[in-house]
Amino acid sequence: MLVLVAPGQGAQTPGFLTDWLALPGAADRVAAWSDAIGLDLAHFGTKADADEIRDTSVAQPLLVAAGILSATALGDISEIGPGVVAGHSVGEITAAAFAGVLDDAAALTLVRRRGLAMAEAAAVTETGMSALLGGDPEVSVAHLERLGLTPANVNGAGQIVAAGTMEQLAALNEDKPEGVRKVVPLKVAGAFHTHHMAPAVDKLAEAAKTLTPADPKVTYVSNKDGQPVASGAEVLERLVGQVANPVRWDRCMETFKELGVTALIEVCPGGTLTGLAKRALPGVKTLALKSPADLDAARELVAEHAQA
Repeated sequence: MLVLVAPGQGAQTPGFLTDWLALPGAADRVAAWSDAIGLDLAHFGTKADADEIRDTSVAQPLLVAAGILSATALGDISEIGPGVVAGHSVGEITAAAFAGVLDDAAALTLVRRRGLAMAEAAAVTETGMSALLGGDPEVSVAHLERLGLTPANVNGAGQIVAAGTMEQLAALNEDKPEGVRKVVPLKVAGAFHTHHMAPAVDKLAEAAKTLTPADPKVTYVSNKDGQPVASGAEVLERLVGQVANPVRWDRCMETFKELGVTALIEVCPGGTLTGLAKRALPGVKTLALKSPADLDAARELVAEHAQA
Protein backbone atom coordinates (compact mmCIF):
# COMPACT_ATOMS: atom_id res chain seq x y z
CA MET A 1 0.00 0.00 0.00
CA LEU A 2 1.21 3.48 -0.92
CA VAL A 3 0.91 6.60 1.24
CA LEU A 4 1.27 10.03 -0.38
CA VAL A 5 2.45 12.69 2.08
CA ALA A 6 2.97 16.46 1.90
CA PRO A 7 5.56 18.41 3.93
CA GLY A 8 4.96 21.43 6.13
CA GLN A 9 6.44 24.87 6.52
CA GLY A 10 10.22 25.02 6.67
CA ALA A 11 10.65 22.56 3.79
CA GLN A 12 10.79 25.37 1.23
CA THR A 13 14.13 26.53 -0.25
CA PRO A 14 14.92 29.35 -2.72
CA GLY A 15 14.20 28.38 -6.32
CA PHE A 16 12.69 24.99 -5.49
CA LEU A 17 9.80 25.45 -7.95
CA THR A 18 11.99 26.36 -10.96
CA ASP A 19 12.34 22.93 -12.58
CA TRP A 20 8.70 22.04 -11.95
CA LEU A 21 7.52 25.13 -13.85
CA ALA A 22 9.36 23.89 -16.95
CA LEU A 23 6.96 20.93 -17.24
CA PRO A 24 4.23 21.19 -19.89
CA GLY A 25 1.28 23.27 -18.68
CA ALA A 26 2.77 23.88 -15.23
CA ALA A 27 3.51 27.59 -15.66
CA ASP A 28 -0.01 28.30 -16.91
CA ARG A 29 -1.55 26.39 -14.05
CA VAL A 30 0.52 28.20 -11.43
CA ALA A 31 -0.27 31.54 -13.08
CA ALA A 32 -3.99 30.81 -12.78
CA TRP A 33 -3.61 29.92 -9.10
CA SER A 34 -1.57 33.09 -8.56
CA ASP A 35 -4.29 35.25 -10.08
CA ALA A 36 -6.96 33.52 -8.00
CA ILE A 37 -5.25 34.11 -4.64
CA GLY A 38 -3.43 37.37 -5.37
CA LEU A 39 0.09 36.00 -4.87
CA ASP A 40 2.79 35.53 -7.53
CA LEU A 41 3.65 31.92 -6.80
CA ALA A 42 6.03 31.62 -9.75
CA HIS A 43 8.09 34.58 -8.55
CA PHE A 44 8.33 33.31 -4.99
CA GLY A 45 9.07 29.77 -6.11
CA THR A 46 11.87 30.74 -8.49
CA LYS A 47 13.38 34.15 -7.69
CA ALA A 48 12.66 34.98 -4.05
CA ASP A 49 15.34 34.59 -1.39
CA ALA A 50 15.12 32.57 1.81
CA ASP A 51 13.81 35.47 3.90
CA GLU A 52 11.01 36.23 1.44
CA ILE A 53 9.73 32.67 1.37
CA ARG A 54 10.04 32.38 5.15
CA ASP A 55 7.08 34.75 5.36
CA THR A 56 4.18 32.59 6.51
CA SER A 57 1.69 34.23 4.14
CA VAL A 58 3.97 33.29 1.23
CA ALA A 59 5.40 29.95 2.36
CA GLN A 60 2.10 28.21 3.00
CA PRO A 61 0.42 28.78 -0.40
CA LEU A 62 3.74 28.08 -2.10
CA LEU A 63 4.05 24.69 -0.39
CA VAL A 64 0.50 23.63 -1.21
CA ALA A 65 0.89 24.72 -4.84
CA ALA A 66 4.18 22.82 -5.13
CA GLY A 67 2.69 19.71 -3.57
CA ILE A 68 -0.30 19.64 -5.91
CA LEU A 69 1.84 20.46 -8.95
CA SER A 70 4.38 17.71 -8.26
CA ALA A 71 1.73 15.08 -7.47
CA THR A 72 -0.18 15.75 -10.66
CA ALA A 73 3.08 15.61 -12.61
CA LEU A 74 3.33 12.08 -11.30
CA GLY A 75 -0.15 11.32 -12.63
CA ASP A 76 -3.83 11.68 -11.89
CA ILE A 77 -4.37 10.90 -8.20
CA SER A 78 -6.94 8.24 -9.07
CA GLU A 79 -4.34 6.64 -11.34
CA ILE A 80 -1.53 6.94 -8.79
CA GLY A 81 -3.77 5.00 -6.44
CA PRO A 82 -2.49 5.89 -2.98
CA GLY A 83 -4.33 3.95 -0.29
CA VAL A 84 -3.55 6.67 2.26
CA VAL A 85 -2.81 10.40 2.20
CA ALA A 86 -1.56 12.72 4.94
CA GLY A 87 0.23 16.02 5.34
CA HIS A 88 2.36 17.62 8.03
CA SER A 89 0.84 20.89 9.32
CA VAL A 90 -0.01 23.02 6.25
CA GLY A 91 0.61 19.87 4.22
CA GLU A 92 -2.75 18.66 5.54
CA ILE A 93 -4.41 21.05 3.09
CA THR A 94 -2.38 19.53 0.25
CA ALA A 95 -3.47 16.09 1.42
CA ALA A 96 -7.11 17.25 1.52
CA ALA A 97 -6.75 18.11 -2.17
CA PHE A 98 -5.23 14.67 -2.87
CA ALA A 99 -8.18 13.02 -1.12
CA GLY A 100 -10.73 15.04 -3.07
CA VAL A 101 -12.02 16.79 0.07
CA LEU A 102 -11.16 20.15 -1.55
CA ASP A 103 -10.55 20.92 -5.20
CA ASP A 104 -7.29 22.63 -6.08
CA ALA A 105 -8.81 26.13 -6.17
CA ALA A 106 -10.47 25.69 -2.78
CA ALA A 107 -7.24 24.32 -1.26
CA LEU A 108 -5.25 27.31 -2.52
CA THR A 109 -7.91 29.76 -1.34
CA LEU A 110 -8.00 28.19 2.14
CA VAL A 111 -4.23 28.08 2.52
CA ARG A 112 -3.92 31.71 1.44
CA ARG A 113 -6.33 32.69 4.23
CA ARG A 114 -4.48 30.40 6.64
CA GLY A 115 -1.10 31.92 5.85
CA LEU A 116 -2.35 35.49 6.23
CA ALA A 117 -4.17 34.75 9.48
CA MET A 118 -1.19 32.92 11.01
CA ALA A 119 1.23 35.65 9.91
CA GLU A 120 -0.99 38.22 11.61
CA ALA A 121 -1.16 36.13 14.79
CA ALA A 122 2.62 35.62 14.73
CA ALA A 123 3.20 39.38 14.52
CA VAL A 124 1.67 39.97 17.97
CA THR A 125 4.61 38.42 19.85
CA GLU A 126 8.06 37.43 18.60
CA THR A 127 7.89 33.65 18.59
CA GLY A 128 9.50 30.71 16.82
CA MET A 129 10.14 26.97 16.75
CA SER A 130 13.15 24.72 17.32
CA ALA A 131 13.65 21.01 16.67
CA LEU A 132 15.05 18.79 19.42
CA LEU A 133 17.19 15.97 18.08
CA GLY A 134 17.47 12.89 20.23
CA GLY A 135 16.36 12.29 23.79
CA ASP A 136 13.38 10.55 25.35
CA PRO A 137 10.06 12.11 24.26
CA GLU A 138 8.47 11.97 27.72
CA VAL A 139 11.51 13.58 29.35
CA SER A 140 11.69 16.25 26.64
CA VAL A 141 7.99 17.13 26.82
CA ALA A 142 8.13 17.57 30.61
CA HIS A 143 11.24 19.72 30.26
CA LEU A 144 9.63 21.92 27.59
CA GLU A 145 6.56 22.47 29.75
CA ARG A 146 8.76 23.57 32.65
CA LEU A 147 10.26 26.21 30.34
CA GLY A 148 6.79 27.36 29.24
CA LEU A 149 7.25 25.91 25.75
CA THR A 150 4.77 23.79 23.78
CA PRO A 151 5.72 20.47 22.12
CA ALA A 152 4.08 21.73 18.91
CA ASN A 153 5.21 18.90 16.62
CA VAL A 154 5.73 15.40 17.99
CA ASN A 155 7.31 13.94 14.86
CA GLY A 156 8.46 10.52 15.98
CA ALA A 157 11.89 9.06 15.17
CA GLY A 158 13.32 10.95 18.14
CA GLN A 159 12.25 14.40 17.01
CA ILE A 160 10.10 16.93 18.85
CA VAL A 161 9.63 20.55 17.83
CA ALA A 162 9.30 23.13 20.59
CA ALA A 163 7.43 26.39 20.09
CA GLY A 164 7.15 29.57 22.11
CA THR A 165 8.64 33.01 22.58
CA MET A 166 12.19 33.73 21.47
CA GLU A 167 13.18 34.16 25.11
CA GLN A 168 11.82 30.71 25.95
CA LEU A 169 13.62 29.18 22.96
CA ALA A 170 16.86 30.89 24.02
CA ALA A 171 16.45 29.34 27.47
CA LEU A 172 15.96 25.94 25.83
CA ASN A 173 19.18 26.34 23.89
CA GLU A 174 21.02 26.90 27.16
CA ASP A 175 19.14 24.20 29.06
CA LYS A 176 18.49 21.20 26.79
CA PRO A 177 16.52 18.20 28.03
CA GLU A 178 18.58 15.22 29.11
CA GLY A 179 19.66 13.14 26.12
CA VAL A 180 18.92 15.80 23.49
CA ARG A 181 21.93 16.13 21.19
CA LYS A 182 21.04 19.37 19.49
CA VAL A 183 18.44 22.15 19.33
CA VAL A 184 17.94 23.43 15.76
CA PRO A 185 16.00 26.66 15.06
CA LEU A 186 13.48 26.20 12.23
CA LYS A 187 12.87 28.48 9.24
CA VAL A 188 9.40 29.52 10.35
CA ALA A 189 8.04 32.89 11.44
CA GLY A 190 6.04 31.98 14.52
CA ALA A 191 5.02 29.50 17.21
CA PHE A 192 2.64 27.48 15.08
CA HIS A 193 0.31 24.88 16.61
CA THR A 194 0.27 26.66 19.98
CA HIS A 195 -2.03 29.05 21.84
CA HIS A 196 -0.17 31.90 20.08
CA MET A 197 -2.14 30.97 16.94
CA ALA A 198 -5.59 31.12 18.59
CA PRO A 199 -6.54 34.39 16.80
CA ALA A 200 -6.00 32.66 13.44
CA VAL A 201 -8.50 29.89 14.24
CA ASP A 202 -11.52 32.20 14.16
CA LYS A 203 -10.47 33.76 10.85
CA LEU A 204 -9.86 30.36 9.29
CA ALA A 205 -13.23 29.15 10.55
CA GLU A 206 -14.90 32.03 8.71
CA ALA A 207 -13.02 31.15 5.52
CA ALA A 208 -14.00 27.49 5.88
CA LYS A 209 -17.71 28.41 5.93
CA THR A 210 -17.46 29.37 2.25
CA LEU A 211 -16.23 25.89 1.23
CA THR A 212 -18.17 22.72 0.49
CA PRO A 213 -15.96 19.74 1.35
CA ALA A 214 -16.48 16.27 -0.09
CA ASP A 215 -15.80 13.06 1.80
CA PRO A 216 -12.29 11.66 1.24
CA LYS A 217 -11.94 9.26 -1.68
CA VAL A 218 -8.98 7.56 -0.01
CA THR A 219 -7.96 7.14 3.63
CA TYR A 220 -7.12 10.57 5.06
CA VAL A 221 -4.99 10.51 8.22
CA SER A 222 -5.24 13.54 10.53
CA ASN A 223 -2.46 15.33 12.44
CA LYS A 224 -4.76 15.77 15.44
CA ASP A 225 -4.52 12.19 16.63
CA GLY A 226 -3.13 10.16 13.73
CA GLN A 227 -6.55 8.68 13.03
CA PRO A 228 -8.31 8.27 9.67
CA VAL A 229 -11.17 10.72 9.06
CA ALA A 230 -14.01 9.62 6.77
CA SER A 231 -16.07 12.84 6.72
CA GLY A 232 -15.11 15.82 4.56
CA ALA A 233 -16.81 18.17 7.02
CA GLU A 234 -14.71 16.76 9.85
CA VAL A 235 -11.52 17.04 7.79
CA LEU A 236 -12.27 20.74 7.26
CA GLU A 237 -13.11 21.25 10.93
CA ARG A 238 -9.81 19.64 11.91
CA LEU A 239 -7.87 21.76 9.41
CA VAL A 240 -9.21 24.85 11.17
CA GLY A 241 -8.57 23.74 14.75
CA GLN A 242 -5.18 22.20 14.04
CA VAL A 243 -3.63 25.65 13.57
CA ALA A 244 -3.52 26.06 17.35
CA ASN A 245 -3.00 22.41 18.35
CA PRO A 246 0.06 20.14 18.26
CA VAL A 247 0.92 18.03 15.21
CA ARG A 248 1.09 14.34 16.09
CA TRP A 249 3.06 13.02 13.13
CA ASP A 250 4.32 10.19 15.31
CA ARG A 251 0.76 8.87 15.54
CA CYS A 252 0.24 9.35 11.80
CA MET A 253 3.22 7.08 11.14
CA GLU A 254 1.91 4.54 13.65
CA THR A 255 -1.34 4.48 11.67
CA PHE A 256 0.55 4.03 8.38
CA LYS A 257 2.13 0.94 9.94
CA GLU A 258 -1.21 -0.39 11.21
CA LEU A 259 -2.79 0.12 7.77
CA GLY A 260 -0.04 -1.92 6.11
CA VAL A 261 1.71 0.86 4.19
CA THR A 262 4.66 -0.51 2.20
CA ALA A 263 5.84 2.63 0.39
CA LEU A 264 5.80 6.38 1.03
CA ILE A 265 6.17 9.18 -1.53
CA GLU A 266 6.66 12.73 -0.26
CA VAL A 267 5.65 15.44 -2.72
CA CYS A 268 7.72 18.53 -3.46
CA PRO A 269 9.64 19.90 -1.60
CA GLY A 270 10.25 16.41 -0.28
CA GLY A 271 12.87 15.24 2.18
CA THR A 272 11.72 15.97 5.74
CA LEU A 273 8.99 13.35 6.05
CA THR A 274 10.91 10.68 4.15
CA GLY A 275 13.76 11.21 6.60
CA LEU A 276 11.43 10.59 9.54
CA ALA A 277 9.90 7.55 7.83
CA LYS A 278 13.28 5.95 7.19
CA ARG A 279 13.89 5.91 10.94
CA ALA A 280 10.36 5.19 12.18
CA LEU A 281 9.05 2.84 9.47
CA PRO A 282 11.78 0.28 8.76
CA GLY A 283 11.04 -1.79 5.70
CA VAL A 284 8.84 0.88 4.09
CA LYS A 285 10.28 2.14 0.81
CA THR A 286 10.52 5.94 0.65
CA LEU A 287 10.98 8.51 -2.08
CA ALA A 288 11.07 12.31 -1.98
CA LEU A 289 9.95 14.28 -5.04
CA LYS A 290 12.59 16.99 -4.97
CA SER A 291 12.66 17.68 -8.71
CA PRO A 292 11.12 16.31 -11.93
CA ALA A 293 14.20 14.09 -12.18
CA ASP A 294 12.62 11.99 -9.40
CA LEU A 295 9.41 11.30 -11.32
CA ASP A 296 10.53 8.12 -13.11
CA ALA A 297 11.66 6.49 -9.86
CA ALA A 298 8.40 7.58 -8.21
CA ARG A 299 6.36 6.02 -11.02
CA GLU A 300 8.21 2.75 -10.52
CA LEU A 301 7.35 2.86 -6.81
CA VAL A 302 3.71 3.60 -7.66
CA ALA A 303 3.60 0.62 -10.03
CA GLU A 304 4.93 -1.67 -7.30
CA HIS A 305 2.90 -0.45 -4.32
CA ALA A 306 -0.24 1.43 -5.39
CA GLN A 307 -3.67 -0.08 -4.93
CA ALA A 308 -5.21 -1.78 -7.94
